[in-house]
Parts: sequence; structure tokens; C-alpha cells
Amino acid sequence: MSIIQRIRDKAAWFLFIAIGVSLLGFLVQDAFVGKTGRGLFGGNTTTVGSVNGKKIEATEYEQKIKQMEDQYQQMGYPMNDMMRQSVRENAWNQIISENNISEEVDKLGLGVSSKELDDMLFGPNAPEEFRKQFTNEQGVYDVNAAKNAIANLRKQKTTQADNFNNVYLPALVSNRLHEKFVSLLGNTSYVPKWMLEKLNSDNNSLAAVSYVTVPYSTVSDSSVKISDDDITAYVSNRKEEFKQEESRGIAYVVFDASPSAADTAALLNNLALLKKEMAATPEADMGTFLAKNGSTINYLDAYISKTAIQVPNKDSIMALPVGGVFGPYQDAGNLTIAKKMDEKVLPDSVKAKHILIATADRNGQPLMPDSIAQKRIDSIKLAIEHGARFDSLVVKYSDDAGSKATGGDLGYFANGRMVKEFNDFCFNGKTGDRKVVKTQFGYHLIEIEDQKNYNPAYKVAYFSKTITPSQETDEKASGLASQFASESRNAKAFDENAKKRNYNKLLSSDIKPNDMNIAALGSSRQMVKWIYEAERGDVSEMFTIDSKYVVASVTEINKEGIQSAAKARPMVEYLIRNQKKAEQIKKKIGTASTLEAIAAATGQGLAKADSLAFSSPFFPGAGQEGKVGGYAFNATAKGKVSAPITGNSGVYAIRTENVYAKPNTGASLDQQRSTLLQNMKAAAARGTLEAALKKASDVKDNRSKIF
Repeated sequence: MSIIQRIRDKAAWFLFIAIGVSLLGFLVQDAFVGKTGRGLFGGNTTTVGSVNGKKIEATEYEQKIKQMEDQYQQMGYPMNDMMRQSVRENAWNQIISENNISEEVDKLGLGVSSKELDDMLFGPNAPEEFRKQFTNEQGVYDVNAAKNAIANLRKQKTTQADNFNNVYLPALVSNRLHEKFVSLLGNTSYVPKWMLEKLNSDNNSLAAVSYVTVPYSTVSDSSVKISDDDITAYVSNRKEEFKQEESRGIAYVVFDASPSAADTAALLNNLALLKKEMAATPEADMGTFLAKNGSTINYLDAYISKTAIQVPNKDSIMALPVGGVFGPYQDAGNLTIAKKMDEKVLPDSVKAKHILIATADRNGQPLMPDSIAQKRIDSIKLAIEHGARFDSLVVKYSDDAGSKATGGDLGYFANGRMVKEFNDFCFNGKTGDRKVVKTQFGYHLIEIEDQKNYNPAYKVAYFSKTITPSQETDEKASGLASQFASESRNAKAFDENAKKRNYNKLLSSDIKPNDMNIAALGSSRQMVKWIYEAERGDVSEMFTIDSKYVVASVTEINKEGIQSAAKARPMVEYLIRNQKKAEQIKKKIGTASTLEAIAAATGQGLAKADSLAFSSPFFPGAGQEGKVGGYAFNATAKGKVSAPITGNSGVYAIRTENVYAKPNTGASLDQQRSTLLQNMKAAAARGTLEAALKKASDVKDNRSKIF
């Protein structure tokens, strides 16, 4: 098979290379936009926002989401609603980051020449998956083969060629430009000698102090009143700390439509009738029986080690005679019947190696006629029996790219991990056996290298049905929800009716305009959209979320900007209270000018700290107090009593008795400089740069109005 044919038929290798291209993710698939031109979310092409005036089209956003979803699914992550929410936000943030960095790259005149691109593809640091695809029989990256394959690919008018030219290569270039920009920024870092000397001096400084602490707890909370004006003034002086995104809050009542005890009992009765039929069904017909009767679990015609079986009532099922039936029993939201089909002693893991001559790819598309593949694998088997090296023939002939680098070695794998024919030979054979096995992928020459941990293994059939609510259960819940919604058309009626009927009124806050999920409720983009179309006090119609019917009322609307007094109160009320308490304490201290007089005036004791550290000023019995500690190391303050200082836990008066230095046992200045520079460069690489650019950029987000 020619290399270019392998590129055409095994386009998945591009997918694996693209995993390493963190800025653009996986390859674009043509299927993400339907023939009508409508995207993933069903809307026409529109602008979803802008970054520094540059419009972001819905198609670009949808494309990014599709790339990320493909990437996460390839890595084994479930693409549920929570993951989709995360993907949506990550895709949006990535678009912002790419636009911001692109602007900076253009300003700096950075670029990637054709010579540099060739070096990226064909040089010593070529992408790993790219190198694997073009490794020759000697295990060396075949540069000429790679160049010829890419030259041929670029001439074609295929989806793979389009992806390579218009997605993969731009992604590779974008990634390199990002690396250059981050490297350029990191290399501007500089740590002067005087800074290191100052840091060492400060970090080695200690002080002996005497002090009096008057805790805030000595003043009653009831004596201090905090008004909205107090909070507004506090927030206004710290606007940057109290910026908020747009969000809304709701009150809601849930009407549960999950299965009732009667629904569970009805299903138990149905399964009891099927139990005898299942017991009488022979193994050859078990798969048909399960499918015909609507089991949610298909028949697995394989032996599973006792240690690997994790089901309720495991011991009871294992103790059955062959042909015995157990159940029905509850397994999460299902009712299940188990039938023990057979048992034997098998290894729980096998180590094997193989050579694959593929007749079809993973999508079932034919690659080679069956007869040719069989002749080729038989010739390979004969060559090995006459002394040829297994690993050499793997490199030369095997179509399993994943095991080529290990000489076909698959390592240890558990029972049930391979396709049935492959799995059966490995676990039913013995160490040293070698055999040609046909699977859906083609012909394998398999050699069993080791088998370990022999344990009982069982073949079990499971008939399982989900416990679902009956029509009566569902109609009862939806009827109550509908009645409540129709009678509660404003916030006052909502609250009164919930109280009158003893319904549990719940709250959910901080709902963002682009959210898909509502905390504690579940996924409902439709409900989030209603929340943002409604006014404060509006009451919704009935929403269906999972097995629940929900009626909600909008309770708060928080616009983008500075937090209101009500929103900020929980965070700042205690701080303002402490400030007001500090004023009362200072009045109590009055004109007292010595520590002894201050202690007497406030009823507190005189304390000492002999080794207060500049880098971490911890006061025994009081805690960390940076502001108070700062006074202790003031060179002009030695021997003087400070004015009352407002601290974290109380008001302090302090006198510095002595300042001294501990021996410097740290690293040399050169080592410290090297460490600091590495940390600065790492901060740029970790995304500190992107965060700073995002903060400084002008981002308009209109996604919630479209999707």
C-alpha cells in the first residue's frame, strides 16, 4: 500500500497530530454545518461578538466548539451538558486569546517562513505522530517519504487535503507564533542584583517587639450599624475589586415526576414474568431474547474475571449454579435479572503482541481484499516460524500504527478489552501460543507472551430495564406544576401560593446569560433564555428539566458593572463593621501614649514577640498582620510607640525593641536570579499573558442573544 493511499485511507493520523496543536485543537469536519447552512445551534450565520472591534462570526464559534468536542471525545470524556457548557466557554476564551495574540504578533512583525515550516514538518523536532507515520523499517524518520506524501496530498482536491492545507498547517503556524511571542516576552524578564540583595535582606530580617492588641470582639456587633450608603462608599473606593458580570437569580418550585413506588412495583411484576422465560432461554438465543424484550444491556458473550465484575449482589450471582437466575434487583435506576451462563478459571490479564494486515479501517471502509490479506499474514507467520524477527516484520508490514513503535507489543490488557475473536484466543490459549485470528479489522498474527493472576471468570447475561414514571405519575406532577404556574402570575402570588401549599421554595443565583445549566436543577438552555427575557418579579410557565417540572420567578437582575450594596454586603459588611469598631477602640485609647497606659485603658495585656519575620509577620494569639508588621521594621520607629494601627483582627499599638538579621543560608544570588527568571517565563507560558491581554481588550459577547 502506497504512503499516499495510507494518508487517504487513514486520515485519523492528522487527528492525533492536531492534539498537540493546543491553540486550534482537532481538525475541522465538513459535517459540522448542514446543507441548509444552519450550524450546530440551528441559527443562521450571525455575529456572536467582537474582540477589539473585530467581529466573531457564529460559524467560527461553532467550528471551535466542534473541534473541542471532537478532541474531548477522542480523549474519552463524556460529552454531557456540563462538559458542553465548559467547551462553549473554553472555545470563546480561546477565540479571544487567539485574536489578542494575533494582534500583538502582527505589531511585532513575527512570522513563519516557508523554510521554517519545512523544518517544523521534516526537521529533527517534527510532530511526534507525523514522525511515527513516516518511520521506515530501520525505525528512522523517512524525510523523503514524508515530503513526497505531502507534495502529493497538496495536489489533491479531497477533504483530507483541504484539512491539511487549510486547518492543520495554519494551526501549526499559529502555534509556532504563539511560542515565539511567549518566548519573546519571557526573555524580556530581568532581575537586577540590587533587587536580589533587597529581597535577601528583607527575608532575613527579624524584629523583637512589644505590643498591645485590642480585638474587634471587645466591641459588640449590635453597637455598629452598617447602612447601604456605607457599603456603596466602600465599594466605590475599590471599584476594580467589585466588578461583576451580568447575572440573574431566581426562586423556583420543583414538582418531582420521578418514578413512584407504584411504578417500581409494576416493573417488578413485569420482570417476574420474564424471569422464567430468561431461565429457559439457551445461550445461543440469549442475545435475541434480551433485544426482543427491550433490555438496556446487550448480551456480552465473554468471560469476565471475578475481580473485574462490579455489580450489586455480585456474590449471590457468582454463587449460582450454571443456568441459575437471580433477581430482579435494583441497580441504580434500573431493575435487573442476572443469569449465570458459564464459569471457568482464566487469567485476569494477558500480555501479547501482534501483526495486523488490515482489510478495513475503523469505519468499516474496505482497504484490501480478504484473500490478499490472508495470504500476506500466512506468509508472515511462515517467515517467523523460519527464524524471521517478529518486531522487524511488525515495522515492515503491520497496519496497527499504535503498536509499531513497540514491535507489536500491546502490553498487558484485561479480559474483555479486545474484540471478541482476539480476546478469546488470548485468554483461552496458553503462553507461547501463536495463531492467525480474523477480526472485523483484518487478519492478526497473535503471540501470547504472558498470562497472570488466574481467577474464576464468569459469563453472565443481564436483563435490565429502567424504572420510568408511569403516565399517571407524570400527569400528576405536570398538573400540579401547571396549576401553580397559572395561579402565580407575579412574585407576590408565587410566594403566597408556595407558602399556602407548603411547597419548598428554592433559590438559585449567579445565572450567567450563556449558561446551559442551572445549579441544583440541571440543564435547560431554554429556561436560562427565559430568565434573561423576563423582568424582575415575572413568573415562568412550566419548564421540564430531567424528571422534574419547574416553575420559576426572577428575583434579582445584576447588570455588568459595579456590584450593588445588596450584592456586596455579604462580602464587605464585616470589614466595614471592623473599621467602625476600630474607631470606637481608638477613642477608648484616647491620649494614652505608652503601651502600659494603652493596655490599662483598654483592659488588655502587654505582649512580646521576639522573632517577628519581615516576610511573614505573625503575632502570637492574633495572627498574620502585614500592616502592623510593616511598622516594626521602620528604621525610624525603633523604641517609639506607634499610633493605633487598624489590623485584621483588632487595633494594635506596637513598639520595636530591636531589629536584627538571621544568617543567610539560602542559595547564591546567581541561583536565586535563575529561579526568579524561570518563574517569570513559566508565568507567561501558563497563560498570565493571555489573561492580561484579555483584561485590556474590548470584548463584546452577544452569544446569549443568538444561541
